[in-house]
Amino acid sequence: MLDTGLAGQNVLVTGGAGNIGAAISRAFAAQGARVAIHHLAQDPPAPRGTEWAHVTPTAGAAEALARELGADSFAISADLSRPEAARELVAAVGDRLGSINVLVNNAAHCEVPDSVDTLTYDSLERHYRVNAVAPAVLIGEVARLRDGDAPLSVVNITTDAARAFPGQTGYGTSKAALEALTRSTALDLGPRGIRVNAVAPGPVQTGWMGEDLVAEVTGLVPLRRLGEPDDIADAVVYLASHQARWITGQVLQVAGGHAL
Repeated sequence: MLDTGLAGQNVLVTGGAGNIGAAISRAFAAQGARVAIHHLAQDPPAPRGTEWAHVTPTAGAAEALARELGADSFAISADLSRPEAARELVAAVGDRLGSINVLVNNAAHCEVPDSVDTLTYDSLERHYRVNAVAPAVLIGEVARLRDGDAPLSVVNITTDAARAFPGQTGYGTSKAALEALTRSTALDLGPRGIRVNAVAPGPVQTGWMGEDLVAEVTGLVPLRRLGEPDDIADAVVYLASHQARWITGQVLQVAGGHAL
């Protein structure tokens, strides 16, 4: 059995109330960690001709998950597209739990259409604010507010769309920026004993794929099955754990061989 060394640690999971985020929150709680479950209280209306491709769990769902996890876990809302939100979120979690030991940058913005022919300045900005800028500020804030030499690890959630995915220009390139951020912050923070890694999920079934699409996508995955949220959560816990203590600056593809 792995000794993760996560018992009693304080974990902030952005976008931690639904699907992959909820699986990550549950996985850390199962290790005895206290989890701050970040969620977006409400999506703003999508601009005309645009649809949000992500699902925002309700505040009630976030609160219910926090009650399920217990052990001082709690839900907290913040709109990470706001310039001050990341700083305010870290401060609020710190007031409640103390120094953050694990930051999981899971929250993401995704919208359609998102091709090179349809992109706009505003659509790119929406993607980059949540998918790249907010994680950068969050990493800087948790590092700045670290309590002495307390353990601190960051795991960013990217996507194999960061490598190549037609029709996801803003989403894919903003996640590629997050992978670059993973490497740059790992280099900057390594001398302080802070590790920064990333998990890049492949196609994960969270209810968004119908039967025909499931059959099509499964055929593109060498391991011949779609991912499940727990597949991603287990990888995140590993990278945050004591077992990964000499791993930093890495992007771990968790995709069943998809997009190799």
